[in-house]
Amino acid sequence: MSAQNLITSDHFYPRDLITDSRLPFEERRRILLDSSSAFLEYHQQRIREEHRAGASGRTIVGNLTSMADTLVRNLYRGVSADLKDEALRSCTLVALGGYGRGELNPRSDIDILFFCSDREKKWAEQISERMLYLLWDLGLDIGHSVRTAADCLEMIEKDITARTALLDSRYLIGDDNLYREFTKQVLGTPIMKNSSAFIREKIEERSRRLQKYGSSVYLLEPNIKEGEGGLRDLHSALWIARIKYKSVSLRDLIIKGVLTEREGEEFESAFDYLWKIRNELHYLSGRKNDQIHFDQQEEIANFLGYRDNRKAPAVEQFMQDYYSHGTRVEHMSSSLIGQATNQEEPGLKIMGYLSRRFVDDGFYVLRGELRVNRENIFVEDPSLMMKAFLLAQRHQVELSFHLKGLIRDNLRRINDRVRRTRAMSETFLDILRHPHGVAKTLKDMHHLQFLTRFIPEFNRIYCKVQHDAYHIYTVDIHSLFAVEEIEKLRRGDYQKKKPLLTRVANDIEKLELLHLAVLLHDIGKGEGKDHSNKGADMIPTIARRMGLKKEDSRRLEFLVRNHLSMAHISQRRDLHDDKLIIQFARSMEMSENLKMLFLLTFADLKAVGPDVWSEWKGFLLIELYEKAYDVLERSDFRLEKRSEKVRNRKKKVVGILEAEFGARTVKDVLKVMGTRYLLSHRSVDIADHIRLILSRRSQPLVMKVEHEPQGEYTQVTISTLDIPGLFSKIAGVMAANGVNIMGAQIYTQSNGVTLDILQVKSPAGEIIDDEGKWQRVRDDLVSVLEGRGRVENLVSRRRGSSLLPKPARPRFSNRVEIDNEVSDEYTVVDVYANDKVGLLYQITRTLKELSLYIGVSKISTKVDQVSDTFYLQDIFGHKVTQPEKLDELKKRVLESLETD
Repeated sequence: MSAQNLITSDHFYPRDLITDSRLPFEERRRILLDSSSAFLEYHQQRIREEHRAGASGRTIVGNLTSMADTLVRNLYRGVSADLKDEALRSCTLVALGGYGRGELNPRSDIDILFFCSDREKKWAEQISERMLYLLWDLGLDIGHSVRTAADCLEMIEKDITARTALLDSRYLIGDDNLYREFTKQVLGTPIMKNSSAFIREKIEERSRRLQKYGSSVYLLEPNIKEGEGGLRDLHSALWIARIKYKSVSLRDLIIKGVLTEREGEEFESAFDYLWKIRNELHYLSGRKNDQIHFDQQEEIANFLGYRDNRKAPAVEQFMQDYYSHGTRVEHMSSSLIGQATNQEEPGLKIMGYLSRRFVDDGFYVLRGELRVNRENIFVEDPSLMMKAFLLAQRHQVELSFHLKGLIRDNLRRINDRVRRTRAMSETFLDILRHPHGVAKTLKDMHHLQFLTRFIPEFNRIYCKVQHDAYHIYTVDIHSLFAVEEIEKLRRGDYQKKKPLLTRVANDIEKLELLHLAVLLHDIGKGEGKDHSNKGADMIPTIARRMGLKKEDSRRLEFLVRNHLSMAHISQRRDLHDDKLIIQFARSMEMSENLKMLFLLTFADLKAVGPDVWSEWKGFLLIELYEKAYDVLERSDFRLEKRSEKVRNRKKKVVGILEAEFGARTVKDVLKVMGTRYLLSHRSVDIADHIRLILSRRSQPLVMKVEHEPQGEYTQVTISTLDIPGLFSKIAGVMAANGVNIMGAQIYTQSNGVTLDILQVKSPAGEIIDDEGKWQRVRDDLVSVLEGRGRVENLVSRRRGSSLLPKPARPRFSNRVEIDNEVSDEYTVVDVYANDKVGLLYQITRTLKELSLYIGVSKISTKVDQVSDTFYLQDIFGHKVTQPEKLDELKKRVLESLETD
């Protein structure tokens, strides 16, 4: 891209003064600096206003480049006015890199080469020194070098980045003859030679870049320059093509027939789109910045004219378009690179033919790639596109570049009639039921946009964004990664840490149905809220089109409709509630549904992002699965008689402990324990708890810390005498010591002795095995219980030590939901809030002020968002049912969430 040279106005520069060799250089320098400051201030403001008024990305980068050109040329004339003719003949200025391409964004570096003759380098160094100090004083970011032809040639041999920068060079000002020498000696044969090595190095450099900045278009906060689908993808493709085809520009590639006019326009349009966003990003940041952070995404969306609508907020619409554009950029650049690197060597044609391995009618494998033997194969039969994916999967080969191009060119042939053919649907199901390569094949289909043509409903979630901190990928990519998680389970990647999930994954009757459910579980997200039901409502149509049996269609619909239920119940409900477990098991109807939902839930959580899944959540999920599976296998949906169960459990506990403490002592402790506690814990665990309770004697409290490596959490059991707001105080002390509570079971005996069982982790999500920390926790608890310390002070101190700036995240409205149906004994309150130090303490303190007692608490955190659940009773041990009390509860908890 060449600079548009739209800003050539010199009226800011008194030409007669800045070029007056009679004036001392310091005087000319002062005039240059003042003139340049005024020039930049005026034009930078005008260009910014032009940008705000809706100018194209191309217009703005052209004007910024033109402005820089005029500045550099005037500075050159001014600093060289007193130099001899031989000095002027010994230096020429060349723009490099983005400046050379004419692609300056508001905060881009200005890269200048001071090219000089071998014998007169001192003059170029003097000119460069004078200019650079002026440019730095003007606050500009400058990249510079002083080089001879020999220096440039040495650099070309050693440094691919320098060679690439020279490839984008452009004359600015200086001696014309010297620039012609530069063109001949540097830009001619030397820069174009050894093209194979250059292309190979550029491809390796591209891989390293994507590894560093993100090898997916769909990253949460993408890098517009270096990330996949960004500007550097376009640049890399053009550099490789220009070297391969000895071309000087994009236009030259079109003239030589490498690209069509339409493809050239697509490249130009892609640049324009990305430049406009990068311009706004630089203006918002006030500095060079290429990562589109959360807060900036919302501002850019607003600038580009996006507005909230029924289906999605403005920022999600913008990011969906951005990712969709990034996908097209990745396609365009990959295609051009593929075209430049996939030229068949003429000498291998005969040998190549002989080494072909024919795998099906019209298809053969050569050099690890699936190819076709005729151009019109998909015109004759569009369903053979699906066959191509099947063959690549079965033979574990890649689709050739040419075959990918043919599929893209023939996507329009996949209409409703073709979709409904047995050849398409049965081949697709064959792909899904294969034990290997399902996720990779689906990713290839998605990459070529074949998947959205075959399943039009999938197009509704194509590049669909969820603007929060924990959905790392777009909805479509998340769904593909979830399929990959099922494959990892089946091949044993998680065998050591997740043996039950691994075993269940390999015990599924219809693997194709599981893969399809995982692929489609979020398909309703393109329709707005309540995506589970909206997605499930689409399933009968999809199933009919694919020719699924009614039973399979119903199961698929069931899995999509209920894909959130296991995560919700396991993380937010009391798994010791037998009634809840039986109701859930009854809703599963049969164990195969439960198995598939178990696997779908795991894959869904695991594929959201690294900070969403935890072994603790896995532990809860497995507990729910095993309890529900036992009920289904028993085929007995009746509650076991509570009195009989309690009696048997007490008998076992006495048997375990009577040798240590005597039967009477143990029975006395059991007598004051509540029925819910006795039904919720195994006999061996109850025995351990009694040992802890009896060890307290006259101490303020006793505390036992145990580590659970399998669930990657620490369990803390505390026994003390009950006081009002005890759990709130415990929560505050834990927060003050950097201990995150994930779950709590709170029991108060009829004699006033409490037993609180907490599952906790460090802020990094790890087991806390620091004995010193646990001693500090115990000391702080004792201090608070004895009235010597105040929880508020401890929590405030912790907040004060957490003043490091946090990355911008989307903030969501706090929410409180109350459920009086799920439990017979408790009012269940769900609190959704943005996380902060001491949040649980604030909520529990409010509940204490409302004279409400907590029986069970479960805390689920997703990056910066918290979902806290509390099972509550009033002071009489009853549920909260009066409407005015429920309204007050909701109001007060919401108010507590806003308190700092």
